[in-house]
Amino acid sequence: MIPNGWRSLPLVNITKSKIVYGIVQAGPHDPNGVPYLKSSDIGGRIDCPSLQRTSPEIHERFGRSTVVPGDIVISLRGNIGETSIIPEDLVEANLTQGTARISVAEDFDRDFIFFQLSSFDVQRRIHSVAKGSTFVEITLEDLRKIEVPVPECKRRQRYIADLFIDWNRAIETVEALISNARATKQALMQQLLPQGTTPPKKRLSDLAEEWGEARLGSLADISKGEQKGRASLADEGPVPVINGGITPSGYTDHHNTSANTITISEGGNSCGYVAIITQRFWCGGHCYALKNLKVDRDYLFAVLKHRQSEIMSLRVGSGLPNIQKKALSQFSIPVPPKPEQVKIGVLAANADKKIAAYEAQLTALRQEKSALMQQLLTGKRRVELPESRAV
Repeated sequence: MIPNGWRSLPLVNITKSKIVYGIVQAGPHDPNGVPYLKSSDIGGRIDCPSLQRTSPEIHERFGRSTVVPGDIVISLRGNIGETSIIPEDLVEANLTQGTARISVAEDFDRDFIFFQLSSFDVQRRIHSVAKGSTFVEITLEDLRKIEVPVPECKRRQRYIADLFIDWNRAIETVEALISNARATKQALMQQLLPQGTTPPKKRLSDLAEEWGEARLGSLADISKGEQKGRASLADEGPVPVINGGITPSGYTDHHNTSANTITISEGGNSCGYVAIITQRFWCGGHCYALKNLKVDRDYLFAVLKHRQSEIMSLRVGSGLPNIQKKALSQFSIPVPPKPEQVKIGVLAANADKKIAAYEAQLTALRQEKSALMQQLLTGKRRVELPESRAV
């Protein structure tokens, strides 16, 4: 139901020019050519330096698929419905097939329409008309018919858009804090841990003892869990089931592994992923648990997480990649004196806590923004324009 002061318009009635397909074929990269956007380039902020380029001749030939700063671009296949705004520093670019250009008419606020296209209700409409068997896509004809709720007052559109721009800035600020915290931890680990045969740059112990080296299998008992059928898992519950992925596969009401256990994914696309599970959990058949540790737990986790990419390189198999227990057991771990282990573990754990706090803040911001979008972009929650906006 459209609230008073709003109207629902097909997308074609909101544009100042025809919504058009991209038609440039992705070809050999020409470093001196004109950038073009593929479906995979669209979604959030466009990374201009990473864009492929096509020759000026092809650009001229397919000029009707050109986009300019301020245009909205949308993905028609693959990541259907993802949108981006062409930034000011992308002076000209082409679109490939599977993308489309939307140029918003002067009677409407461009940023408001961008946020509306990203809203839950409009995205649901876009996906409901997507078709295809080999690959799914939305046609231009169907895209042009998508209904978009819009306040009749353009100043109200602008005010709502500014609210979401402020939310995005807050989200970007926390994302930057997370990135900086991760980089700081990475630099710290590079100082405190040996890099290949190079000794640590910084020592945390007054002892003159040298670092040792040991196989993971001699420092911990590496045990694989027990598989649970998907039908036995619940969407919610007191005990997470860890079974090879980055997130729980589901939940159950009983556990087979104690809290604060280090896990390593055994199989699947995430095999080699290292985690520490801080509550009692069910260890599945595609997950290794490290028990009866001979070194400080936080230190071992810090080393394994720092070298996660090396562990992932142990994977074998193509259809369903996995990491063999023998290979994992032979993985080499640097071992400093116990006091130094503890100090490194504490520093790494504190860095992880800081990152986790920022990530929780980011999740909360995104959830709050999503809830606010659902209210403001449907008109369910009215906003009063400040006096400065009402004239």
